[in-house]
Amino acid sequence: MTADGPSNVEAQARELLAKAQGAPSGRAAHMLRGGPGSHLTQTVIALRAGASLAEHQNPGEATVLVLDGQVRLVAGDQTWPGGRGDLIDVPASRHSLEADADSVVMLTAVKRV
Repeated sequence: MTADGPSNVEAQARELLAKAQGAPSGRAAHMLRGGPGSHLTQTVIALRAGASLAEHQNPGEATVLVLDGQVRLVAGDQTWPGGRGDLIDVPASRHSLEADADSVVMLTAVKRV
């Protein structure tokens, strides 16, 4: 819960997926919790089928909860598939996230101190 009250993640997911459908990148995201000065962040990310988050470094411990769709977390030659309800641990190495179907995930991350 924020100072403004609870967030409806399902409503946010629907809204972001609609935005992702029309975005040239095929992505849309909204940070629900965190920001500058915060160690914990929670971000809802929508990806239309075929879109991805390019390879990047993990800034700390993180998980991806698949709210809807089908995604793959890729790090080097390792791949972790995930469908609705799956929780994927994000490796400490460089990685990418690819959507095999229209998908929405919640990224929870704790930045290294």
